[in-house]
Amino acid sequence: MSPALKQESPRRLCVFSGSSTGISPAYECAARRLGEQLARSGIALVYGGAAVGLMGAVADAVLAGGGQVIGVIPQALVEKEVAHRGLTELRIVSSMHERKALMADLSDGFIALPGGIGTLEELFEVWTWAQLGTHAKPCALLNGLGFYDGLLTFLDHVVGQGFLKPIHREMLIVEDDPACLLQTIARYRAPAVGKWVGRPDR
Repeated sequence: MSPALKQESPRRLCVFSGSSTGISPAYECAARRLGEQLARSGIALVYGGAAVGLMGAVADAVLAGGGQVIGVIPQALVEKEVAHRGLTELRIVSSMHERKALMADLSDGFIALPGGIGTLEELFEVWTWAQLGTHAKPCALLNGLGFYDGLLTFLDHVVGQGFLKPIHREMLIVEDDPACLLQTIARYRAPAVGKWVGRPDR
């Protein structure tokens, strides 16, 4: 069995989520429950800095619970008046690339709520970095209402077709309850296994 890379208990978690709330009120409820749980656990939120959609919902819930929230937003979106003005800290950057890099640097782990292609892109980027060993931070899905069930089925298909190692598939934490999700994240240890399928690890 491969050795695991040590990961300290998270002090800040980055949450990726939609700038919309979706068609079911349950999505916003799940975002607020996660925010409440983060505040209760003393974990600061790092997120994309907007006041709208699930992004705003999770931030508002953390703030209401007395927690800290760091937003990171590009100047172009500030000018569209979507920036949240009530955060603990709002960092304004020049580009989406800078936004993602800073969010990753500030965070000890990553959670994706329901969202669109931007949310998926953000999750897959940090998961790819974990697979490559660039970081040992946990990557997770909060799968309320089974939103990500289809994606999880596809990922199993990718494994079955030989493009993803089972151990890297298992790196992606999936829970449907915020409290359970944070507990699983706290226990996470990254496997020290190389990315390439069909090649011996070196």
